[in-house]
Amino acid sequence: MKGILLAATTAILWGVLAIALKVALNYFDSYSIVWFRFFVAALVLVGYYAIKKPELLNVYRKPPKMMIAAAVLLAGNYIGYMQGINYAGPAATQIIIQTGPVLLGVIGFVVFKESINWIRGLGFAIAAVGFCVFYFNQINELVAQKEAITQGLFWTLGAAASWAGYALFNKKLVQKFHPQQVNLIIFGLPVLLFLPTVNFELFTQAYEWWVWLLMVALGLNTVVAYGALSAAFKYTEANKISIVIIMNPVITFVVLEILMLLELNWFPINKVAPLAYVGAALVIAGTILAIGITQKKKA
Repeated sequence: MKGILLAATTAILWGVLAIALKVALNYFDSYSIVWFRFFVAALVLVGYYAIKKPELLNVYRKPPKMMIAAAVLLAGNYIGYMQGINYAGPAATQIIIQTGPVLLGVIGFVVFKESINWIRGLGFAIAAVGFCVFYFNQINELVAQKEAITQGLFWTLGAAASWAGYALFNKKLVQKFHPQQVNLIIFGLPVLLFLPTVNFELFTQAYEWWVWLLMVALGLNTVVAYGALSAAFKYTEANKISIVIIMNPVITFVVLEILMLLELNWFPINKVAPLAYVGAALVIAGTILAIGITQKKKA
């Protein structure tokens, strides 16, 4: 249950993340946003553990190769996801990026030999049907309205594959290392990797205070969301985590609906079809079946 709650925290934060990133693109380019997110995350994490648990910083002396690989894969995920939002928008990107959690679920069964029974299988199936219903009309509308969908599609598919690879390595790493010790590397290394791509002139502009608050919040989102995810890997199975975090697009679409009701036109928003809410209900039902009933049965 602890692992599931941690994964749910990640899902909520990722649900609002796509929208916040799209707003940030009004002021910064994709690479600068990604670098700043990693910079804030690394700064917060290093500062905290330098005071609380300085021994964790020893990982910087000689980080394991698998940890470095996980950092590179996460960096690929971040820029692919960011470019997907840039070209295709938050709605389309949230549709396509779900390939990552699905791959994670498959990895859980194939690589980690995690168990599955008919109840959990039924839950996955119901959730899958729910997402098909939820996105069917949305995909048609987005393909018809956005020429950039193709470019965004490839960026986001690359991001999804990178995330699945990162998750595979992370699942193995947290069995030997403190979850936040892993994050010290996967947040820190991309700061160096993306440094040559940053447009520092954008950070000298006289933006309103809320723009800077938004950017800092994006960095803190990284710390909390991935901190919770790393901890979740320590407490529960990869395929259970995948079915929880795959719900984050539902959160995104709910927030988009609220923005339309409030007439906050920060960027073009495609209206969600009524049938999509039926799909959302199926996703939630499938999630409860895949996680809740199984947990009761084991108890």
